Amino acid sequence: MRASRLVTLLFTLQRRRSATAAELARELGVSERTIYRDVAALGEAGVPLFTESGPGGGIRLVEGWRTRLDGLTAHEAAALFAVGAPQVLAELGMGAALAGAQAKLLATLPATLREHARTVAERFHLDAPGWFHRPHEVPHLDIVAAAVWDQQRLAVGYRRRDEVVQRELDPLGLVMKAGTWYLAAATGDRVLMFRVDRIVEAAPTGQGFERPPDFDLPTWWAGASAGFESTMLRATVRLRLGPRGLARLPHVTDADAAAKALADAGDPDDRGWREVTLAVEDVRVAAAQLVGLAGEVEAIDPAGLRSALRDAGLALVAHNGGTG
Repeated sequence: MRASRLVTLLFTLQRRRSATAAELARELGVSERTIYRDVAALGEAGVPLFTESGPGGGIRLVEGWRTRLDGLTAHEAAALFAVGAPQVLAELGMGAALAGAQAKLLATLPATLREHARTVAERFHLDAPGWFHRPHEVPHLDIVAAAVWDQQRLAVGYRRRDEVVQRELDPLGLVMKAGTWYLAAATGDRVLMFRVDRIVEAAPTGQGFERPPDFDLPTWWAGASAGFESTMLRATVRLRLGPRGLARLPHVTDADAAAKALADAGDPDDRGWREVTLAVEDVRVAAAQLVGLAGEVEAIDPAGLRSALRDAGLALVAHNGGTG
C-alpha cells in the first residue's frame, strides 16, 4: 500500500508542482503526518523535493524535474498497457487500482506515446486464466502481428481438420489464452476466431482495410471465447473429491470449469468429500487430468472414466515397483 501511495504522491506533485501537506492529505485520503513521512521517503529515494513555510509555501518538486516515465520507448509504454489482465485484477478487487494507475501513467506520457499505448490496447488483449492446452508453435505469428498492427489484409492457408483452406482475412486483434494465440479477423461481414498455430502460410495482400468503428477486442473475446469453450467442454463427468482433491481440481483441469463444478458441489460428508459435476473435453482427456489427484478422486460416472482411472493407477504401480 505504501509503495502505491508514494507513486500517487509523486504523480500528484508532478502534476501540481506545489501543494501544502493539508491539500495532499485530502487528495490522498491520509493524514498530514503520513504525507510528511512519505515526502521524506521520496527525498531519501532521490526525488528532489523541498518544503517552504509561510503564505504561498508548500511541498514542491525542483523546477523542471520529472519522473523517467516520460522517457519510455514506444514499445515500453505499449507493454504497460498490453499486458494487463483486467478480469483477473477485478476478481482480486484491483480493477479500480489498475484503471487509476493506467490513467496516471497515460497523463505523464508524451502525446506520441500516449496514442501508441491506446492503439496497442485496442489491438492486443491478454486473457490470463487457463484452458488446458499446452503452448503451440506459431511460426507465422510475426507476420500476423505485423498485419494486425499495420491494418493489412492477409492471405492465409488455414488447417481445418485434415485439409488446408485458403482465406483472406482482415486481422483485428490477437489474444493469448493459456499459451495459445488466437486471431480475431473479419471475413465478409463476420468477425471469427482463428488459432494462429493452425495458420500454415500467411502473406499480406498489399491491401489495407478499415477497422469496424464499434469493434472492441476484449468485449468480442468475452463472447467468442465463451462460445468456443462450450464447444471444447462437450462432455460431463461426476466425481467425488476429497478435501485436497477439491483444492487441486483447478490446477489439473480447466480452471473455469473447475470453478463452476466447485460452486455447485454437493454437501461434504463426514470426511469432507463432496460430489461434483465437471465439464470436460472428453473422457480420455479427463482421465489424463484427474489421475493427478491420485487418492483424492473417485469417478462415479461414466463407467469408462472409472476404468481409465483404474488402469492408470495399475500402470503407475506396475512401473514403480509395485506388486499389484
